[in-house]
Amino acid sequence: MSKTVEIKQQKADLITEQFKNSVSTIIVDYRGLTVAQVTELRKQLREAGIEFRVYKNTLVRRAAVAAGVEGIEEFLTGPNAIAFSNEEVVAPAKIIAEFAKENDKLEIKAGIIEGKVTSVEEVKAIASLPSKEGLISMVLSVLQAPMRNFAYAVKAVGEQKETGTEAAAPAAEEAPATEETTETEA
Repeated sequence: MSKTVEIKQQKADLITEQFKNSVSTIIVDYRGLTVAQVTELRKQLREAGIEFRVYKNTLVRRAAVAAGVEGIEEFLTGPNAIAFSNEEVVAPAKIIAEFAKENDKLEIKAGIIEGKVTSVEEVKAIASLPSKEGLISMVLSVLQAPMRNFAYAVKAVGEQKETGTEAAAPAAEEAPATEETTETEA
């Protein structure tokens, strides 16, 4: 085997592993973006732990077949860049969708979410979801609400009894005096 073929096979194997390990993969067309814009996008993705690469479409097709990803071939035309995330499902879609709003030349072509090829609309829907931390915060808030409401109820009952006891004490002092008065009058 020639050295070039070996290098291409190694790259295809690398891309196959990326497909297999990735929980979220987004394919974009970056034509028309300046070098500065692509650099900024790469920086944002890198900070989130997402790998953003440009590969030859033929290598990506081979890797997709080897990884068992079907239905991606139609999106592999023209210059493409691929964002791979091994940890966060929402992050690549969110970062790329936000960047595409600011830079209309960036076009989302498709996504692969947990092994399933998704359309542009599905990628944008995923991008609108809160992040993992946001979801955890929402769940904790929901779990915390009954305890907080219970605490407020206990506090209110305590305050009511306290106020009721203080109001009942003057009435109790007056009550025996009226009974004595009625006994002496009788």
